[in-house]
This record gives sequence, C-alpha cells and structure tokens, in this order.
Amino acid sequence: MGAEMTRLSTGAPGTGGISVFMGQVRGGPDGLESLTLEHYPGMTEKVLTDLAASAMERFSLLGCTLIHRVGTLAVGAPIVFVGTASAHRAEALAGTHFLIDRLKTGAPFWKCEQYQDGRRVWVEARDADDKAAASWD
Repeated sequence: MGAEMTRLSTGAPGTGGISVFMGQVRGGPDGLESLTLEHYPGMTEKVLTDLAASAMERFSLLGCTLIHRVGTLAVGAPIVFVGTASAHRAEALAGTHFLIDRLKTGAPFWKCEQYQDGRRVWVEARDADDKAAASWD
C-alpha cells in the first residue's frame, strides 16, 4: 500500500491532508479461518468508480483510491484500502469516512466466512452499516 500512499501524496499540487483506512479479515475466538468475497466484476467496478467520483466532488478531494480485494482471504489479510487526499485534513478524513460507509452497503460484494470446524456462513447486512451509510444522505 506504500505505492498508493506515494501516489496520493504526490498526485496533486496543494495536497495537505491524506487519510487512509485499511480493513482486514478479523479473527477471533470463534475459529474463523478465512473469508471469501464474491462480486460481479463489471458492476462492482462501476459502483467503486461512481463512489470515488461522488467523494471527489462532495469533499473537494485532490485524489482518491479505492481497492477492494475478492477471493479467499486468510485472517489478517487486507480486504479494503480507502485513501483520500485534499488540501486540508478535514475533507480527507470526511471523504474516507464517507467512502468506507458507502462501500460497506453500496458495493455488490458477498462474503462467506469459513471456520476451522468446516462451517460456512454467509455474512448478512448489518443495521449499523445501513444507518452509517444513510447518515450521509
């Protein structure tokens, strides 16, 4: 992710604030082994592009990067990278917050958890994520 940070920090003159969020597969005492993320390629890229464009305009961003991995990922593996650059920190921080909230609910990803005991559980949408995304309306 160092290359993405460099691109954000040197991409536009006037950049004064950079904000980054990186999410990873969360482990715990329940024996989660991995997480498989599925998506519809053409649809997913369009949603990510539209989200980035919306954030760029809404928060006057000078740069924006969204990376979301798919496939099977082990506990501790990075899943998502959201980075924003702006003239001032407030816009960069708000842009990152907006993007991760909207990405959680608006992008067409399906997640299946695999456990050490052989269980496979599809992850359901959470009310808290829907409320966070709706707070930006």
